[in-house]
Amino acid sequence: MSPAATSLSMQDLATRVGEEVGLSPWLEVTQERIDLFARAIDDPQWIHVDPVRAAASPFGGTIAHGFLTLSLLTHLIETTFSFAERKMGMNYGLNKVRFTAPLRSGSRIRARFRLAAWEKIEGGAQVTWGVTVECEGADKPVLIAEWIGRQYW
Repeated sequence: MSPAATSLSMQDLATRVGEEVGLSPWLEVTQERIDLFARAIDDPQWIHVDPVRAAASPFGGTIAHGFLTLSLLTHLIETTFSFAERKMGMNYGLNKVRFTAPLRSGSRIRARFRLAAWEKIEGGAQVTWGVTVECEGADKPVLIAEWIGRQYW
């Protein structure tokens, strides 16, 4: 957890359905991070890892994999919130994901978390977040998703 993360009670969170509950700190998406991700998933497409070739593309440089941006949701939420009584959290899945704009190497992103649903489950709660990932200085978000997690206490 980040020192700036807001501590939330899962029971209090249940009363905030429909609200924007948090805004993450900015995170720079470096070329090094993009290269490491490309190696990890064996996707070395030039638009992600070849700055010289990508400079001639319509994007003017390399861009992050959409799945890298999606994978960063875990980091973004953990730097935004802590759950006081949580013993364990699990990624349960996604209902919707859209990569709405390219994320250029060296850009900074942050996530807005809107609580779309909260449902009691055995031992905890299932939480559905409406997440919008913004890129600093861009008109459009780079990612919009409906993300489901399970929190156990």
